Amino acid sequence: MLAILNSLVPIFLVIALGFTIRRKGFPGEEIWLPLDQLNYYVLFPALLLGTLATADLRSFDIWPMAFALACGMFAMVGVLMLSKHFLPVSGPEFSSMFQAAARWNSFVALASIASLYGKQGVTMAAVSVAVLVPLANILSVTVLTRYALNRRATPVELGKLLAKNPLILACAAGIFLNATGIGLPGPLAVTAKIIGEASLTLGLIAVGAGLRVGHVFEAKWIVLYTSALKLVLMPVMMMGFCFLFGVTGLPRLVILICAAVPGATSSYVLARQLGGHMELMSSLITGGTVLAVATMPLMLWVFG
Repeated sequence: MLAILNSLVPIFLVIALGFTIRRKGFPGEEIWLPLDQLNYYVLFPALLLGTLATADLRSFDIWPMAFALACGMFAMVGVLMLSKHFLPVSGPEFSSMFQAAARWNSFVALASIASLYGKQGVTMAAVSVAVLVPLANILSVTVLTRYALNRRATPVELGKLLAKNPLILACAAGIFLNATGIGLPGPLAVTAKIIGEASLTLGLIAVGAGLRVGHVFEAKWIVLYTSALKLVLMPVMMMGFCFLFGVTGLPRLVILICAAVPGATSSYVLARQLGGHMELMSSLITGGTVLAVATMPLMLWVFG
């Protein structure tokens, strides 16, 4: 447990740094949106592209890992849809709960994995991104349009979403370069590495800067219930599917961390675009991130 805490506590301290400096008004409110955009469209995609393009995946069967991740995601969807029938929440509120429980914070996940398992762990995490990001985006848009906008998402809408997502494009390009043997020539690989190394630190600072504490206690039962699904039930279900598909060793530990991290801060943007409950979305992100300080080490101690 001490080794786990030594690896995870710095991650949350960097998040706390982001929270603190934004509350102090440093270096200025106008910096945060461009910083998020730079990280989302340039730095983090460079990390994924470089990692997947140069990784040695020939000796590793990624399909059991991919199946475990996908099945865990769909199992959570089933739990959430069942919950919709007995929870006293509106359509927009449910859409925000769905995002908080089904989506995952890839910055926290990759930073934690890098701290615990190094470069090989980050490679496995990039595989997880390639599986989970398209699924999470498609499912979230489908649920938001159905329950927040009261209509059904069209295949064209979903196709445009995937085609514009820089993380999906970076994963696809990296896998293509790896599978074809092209890879990244030396200078390009080094460039991608330099750019990508900045993404996790800036991403964690941005996660902290985006936290909103004010409204968490007003929706405390929804925050607690949704956080329990994301931070406890999701890791348990993912570990069950790892056992079912025979995923062991480092891939299983990477899946565990991906399952145990809080929801994605980018969920707020999607909620705003598609009619979700933005105040509740902010509360769910904040509450889940704070609670993950305790639940992530616990999940790693129990299952790791």
